[in-house]
Amino acid sequence: MNKIIQTPPKNISAYIHIPFCEHICYYCDFNKVFLEGQPVDEYIEALLKEMKLTLANQPISACDTIYIGGGTPTSLNAKQLDRLLSGIHDVLPTQTTKEFTIEANPGDLTQDKLDVIKNHKLNRLSMGVQTFDDRLLKKIGRKHSAQDVYDTLELIKKNQLTNVSIDLIYALPGQSIESFRDTLTKALAFDLPHYSLYSLILENKTMFMNWIRQGRMVLPNQELETQMFEEAIEAMEQSGHHQYEISNFAKRGLKSQHNLIYWNNEQYFGFGAGASGYLGNERYKNYGPIQHYLKPLREGRLPIYETERISEKNQMEEEMFLGLRKIEGVHLEKFKQRFGQDLTNVYEKPLSELIAQGLAEMDETYFRLTKKGLFIGNEVFEKFLLTDE
Repeated sequence: MNKIIQTPPKNISAYIHIPFCEHICYYCDFNKVFLEGQPVDEYIEALLKEMKLTLANQPISACDTIYIGGGTPTSLNAKQLDRLLSGIHDVLPTQTTKEFTIEANPGDLTQDKLDVIKNHKLNRLSMGVQTFDDRLLKKIGRKHSAQDVYDTLELIKKNQLTNVSIDLIYALPGQSIESFRDTLTKALAFDLPHYSLYSLILENKTMFMNWIRQGRMVLPNQELETQMFEEAIEAMEQSGHHQYEISNFAKRGLKSQHNLIYWNNEQYFGFGAGASGYLGNERYKNYGPIQHYLKPLREGRLPIYETERISEKNQMEEEMFLGLRKIEGVHLEKFKQRFGQDLTNVYEKPLSELIAQGLAEMDETYFRLTKKGLFIGNEVFEKFLLTDE
């Protein structure tokens, strides 16, 4: 019998979703709604109720990481933020939490909100900057300006919050290599502990996708996108920010511990409208629309609308897809401990093919993608889809 996780561990991290935004960006397909006119206070109470119901079924003794994402968590006012964080402390064993992150938007963080964040001992901020080009910020539907980024980071610094990450997006419509270099230079001048860089991905049901289909917008070509990414990797490395995952760069010892939970294929709670979680051998997803999420909770039921049992085969595939996003790769011994089989036996053919093509390499501890393999990650990941015998 292969060794495989059947019951959730007693230490589970948590993702908490706040779906409200003061503005909807043209490229965004996350579960979000305009803040105005929404039942924000009821949502916060329902979210805390969901957490209590879940923990009653699945008690835990530790919670290493907590990540409050969105939407825009800092679109909540200080009083709402205080209620949310007080409730989280009441339900989760936050005394065991090593990394407690909240997402923020430039311009949304005010001194009263920062006072609440500090008071509740959150120790990491992740901010969506995207670009320092004001023209491009308008074009992608962001409501902040480059000056807002400077002002917000100055306020954060004044409050002595040091573990800060910013997100940047490259290959934006009409973005030149010069504009991207300027953004990179300005971002790295802050010398923050962590940076995330994503290429623009067109999602269905976004304004961007509609404009592309109508021929109203053109994106940089693949060659320019690759050049931007290559230059970003080089600039990050030179500034002491090491690439530890395809899109993520950090100073030594300052990787995102919460995101590593996902890439290490570990288990986590997903709380809030549209949130997903992974417990035991099951992935689950909550209702996305606010009222659909609230209805079951008003009746004392969990707002889960879909659960999927993950077979051992699927777990192995996920171990590879997620693990190979990390620069260090998939840990051979951990794979064996989890599945009771050697990685080299399960994936003998794709391993030898990828190594022969110079897309992957293996030492006594890890199987990883080479730089060449990382640039065509999705094509490589497909090699690890196991066929049913």
